[in-house]
Order: sequence, then C-alpha cells, then structure tokens
Amino acid sequence: LWRIGYSARLLKSNCFRTAASNTSFPAVWMLLAQYSGRVPGLFVVVKKNNFFTMPETVEDKANLELYLPHPEVRGMTRLNREAFKRTVVVPVLKVKKEIVNTLLKSLKHTVLQRPGLKRVVEDPEDEDSRLVILDPHKISEFSLGELDQEVLKQLNVHPEVSKYNLELTYENFKSEEILRAVLPEGQEVTSGFSRVGHIAHLNLRDHQLPYRHLIGQVIIDKNPGITCVVNKTNIIDSTYRNFQMEVLAGESNLVTKVKENNITYELDFSKVYWNPRLSTEHGRIVELLKPSDVLFDVFAGIGPFTIPAAKKKCRVFANDLNPESYSWLLHNCKLNKVDNKIKAFNMDGRDFLLGPVREELSRELPLLKEEQKTSFHIVMNLPALAIEFLDVFQHLLAGEPCSAAGLPTVHCYGFSKHDDPAKDVRERAEASLGTSLDGRCSTYLVRNVAPNKEMLCISFQIPAEVLYKRPCPDGAIPASKRLCSSRDFSEEKLK
Repeated sequence: LWRIGYSARLLKSNCFRTAASNTSFPAVWMLLAQYSGRVPGLFVVVKKNNFFTMPETVEDKANLELYLPHPEVRGMTRLNREAFKRTVVVPVLKVKKEIVNTLLKSLKHTVLQRPGLKRVVEDPEDEDSRLVILDPHKISEFSLGELDQEVLKQLNVHPEVSKYNLELTYENFKSEEILRAVLPEGQEVTSGFSRVGHIAHLNLRDHQLPYRHLIGQVIIDKNPGITCVVNKTNIIDSTYRNFQMEVLAGESNLVTKVKENNITYELDFSKVYWNPRLSTEHGRIVELLKPSDVLFDVFAGIGPFTIPAAKKKCRVFANDLNPESYSWLLHNCKLNKVDNKIKAFNMDGRDFLLGPVREELSRELPLLKEEQKTSFHIVMNLPALAIEFLDVFQHLLAGEPCSAAGLPTVHCYGFSKHDDPAKDVRERAEASLGTSLDGRCSTYLVRNVAPNKEMLCISFQIPAEVLYKRPCPDGAIPASKRLCSSRDFSEEKLK
C-alpha cells in the first residue's frame, strides 16, 4: 500500500516524467491496476493527469537525432562541414502570420531553440500562414499538452500538430555536440578554453591531438571574435613563465589586447605569461591597497597588479626577469598613463628584493610615524618558486625595528598537492622564513589548477625578528661587527 501511495503521489508530481523514464512502466501500471479498488479516488487522479496517453519515455531515439550530427562524421580529422547535414522530422504548428509573435511568447518553452535555426518558416500551402517549429523533446507523440492547448484555444489557433522535414546543417549544432560526434565514443571532449583577446588557448590531452586542427576550427566557427586557436605544447617555463604553443587554426597573430577589471593590456601571448582566470585575484589584492601605500611587485609580468595599484595612487616598484614581460610592462604603463607613478626593473626577483626593495624599506620605515597610514605590500606571484624566495627576508634590514603596524605585508603564491594545502603552504613558508607564522598569517585559495593541485596565496606581515638584525649590546665588540639577530632579544626589549 505504501508503494501504491507513493506511485499516486508521483502521478501528481511534475517529476513523474523523470520517474517514468527510470522506473519499469508496466510494473507500476500492473501494481496500480491490482490495488486500484483498495485506494479510494486513485483513478480520479490518474485520469486527471492523462496517465493513459503518457509515453514510456520523454525522449525517444528519433527525437534524440535532433541533437546528433550525422554518424558518418565519427573519426573525422579534417573538418568537412557538408558532412554534418541531415534531415529530421519535427512537429510544427500552423498559425496565422499576424499572431506569430504573440504565440512565440506564449509557447516560448515549447518552441524549438537551436543555434542558427529559424523557429518560424513559411507555409508552402498558405501564404497567409506560418509554421512554428516545436521542440520534439517537449511534445510527446506530436501532441500538445493540456496547458499548451489552453493557450492555443485563447488565441483561436487550431491545436493540430503536423510533421515537418527539417534540414540540419553544421551551423545548427553546438561545438560540444560536433566534437562529441567526431571523437571516438567514450573519450573526453574538449570544448572549454581560456580566451586571451582574439586567442583561444587550449590544453589538449594526448588522445585529442589527432583532432586538434578540427577542434581549433570548430572553436573559431562557434565563438565570434576568436580568430586564432593555440594549444600549449609544454609546461610553463619557471624562469620566464611562458610556454611553447602550436597554432591549431586561424591567423598566427599572437599579439593581442585584453581588458581586465576595466584596464586594457597589450601583450604577445607567445612570449609573456597571462592567465585570464586570475582576474579576480588581481582585483582582490588591489582592493586591499589604499592611496599612498607602497607596492613592490616582485614578479610583475605585464602589470596586472602594478597598473591598477598605480591607478589607485599607490607608489609602485615593479620587476620582472623576462625581458619581454618588462618591455610589455613599460608599454602598458604608458598605455594606461601611469608610467610616471611606477619604477620598473628587469632583474632577478632575489636581486630585486635585496636591492631596490631593501633600499626603499631602509629609507622609508625609520621615517614612519604612528599616525601615518602608509602600508607596504610585497606581491610575489610566481607560484612554482615564490615560497623559496622568502628566505631573502631574513635580516633584510638593519637597526631598530619599526612599529608593528609598519612591517611590510607579503602576499606570496604557491602550488600545493597536499591533502591540507593551506597547512602545506604555511609550513613551507615558515621553513623559508625560519620562524613560525601560526596565528600570524592567512591563506586564501585562489583556484584549482589541476586535479589535486591548488594555487594559494599566503599573506602575513614579516615578523620583526625575521626582518631586522640589530646591533649587539656588548660594547667590546667593534662597531663594524655589532650586528646580531633580533631573535636574541626578548619581546619586551624589542618593543
């Protein structure tokens, strides 16, 4: 009886169609028939919901063909658009042409929606009428449901549905459908990509490589504005953060223009690093900055941290080892009219920290007063290596520590494959700094790079005992050698 009650509730539910496709229809029907006399009102419910006319499944094999290109395209490696043509039978509704627009609005969930496909075609037998193409997935056995029939009755339209031979072409299929039809059955289909201006950047797997040129052309065809498709052919070089690539389709022009957070950048994608997935992270860090703050961008690239910070009226010191990145950094600073607010360097990141950064901190931090609001931020966005650079901060400065509020804040990026990536990044940072950051740092998950590989940002103020080395109190030691670790002093003496 519980099963019968449950089946009756299914009949009342909009979910019944889904349930019917996953349940043995004859079994349910026989069960209902067997116990119908014992469940009062059951047949009233059944009749009300048109139980007798409901098909066993919502989508039959013929209807599914509407979403499938011709089967002969399987294994195609050189794109032949003509091979995708096929004819399918679809339901149409004949209506007077003056009420077509009203009908489309009223039946918008029933009308066929396919790329490049007209929903309304001329009636070859009546110039005053039009044929509205309906979605066979929404109509069972070419018969409209009660709600749709009620709409037609109000519009004085005859509810009879006719069959129509519809020719589908390459233009009518989505990129995923095309690639799923071409690649061997069961293999992963790649339709996603990173867009960098007019360039689509793919990371194809080995089994997709024989179809790479076809995949590239399909992406160009189906994505307006994309005129070049490239595939990465090796991992990012840890020195210059760029990678070799193959042009799969379209033009070979890899100099492009992108817009991120309302700022325009120009770059040669083959020679510099750019990742559109980091736009949110760029904005997050810049949001932390205040006008008059100082930013040291150790691995600046073409300027996604540098330029918005300068536009926010921060003083910026930007560096990148890659000569191409440095050149495009200067170009983009001029493009965005902030070149007079940025000091740019083309150095190794360690040399930049030991040179310009140390000089500026040595000059500025002793002058800080309690009431001053200036903060110093150091961004280290080289996740493959940046944590290894943190040891540079050990005794970077000499003399008395500045106030705790003036200590520079580091935003350092790293990759982790650990089960607890935040703990892993913190422990590695602590090893480089030579001190504990427990309770003195925060970690932020930037993005998932690959299965079991995360990119994180760890932010912390450099502890005074790490950043400073202080004169030893023993007056017997020559002044030139009176430098020792501030870790030799208690917290109270440091204050």
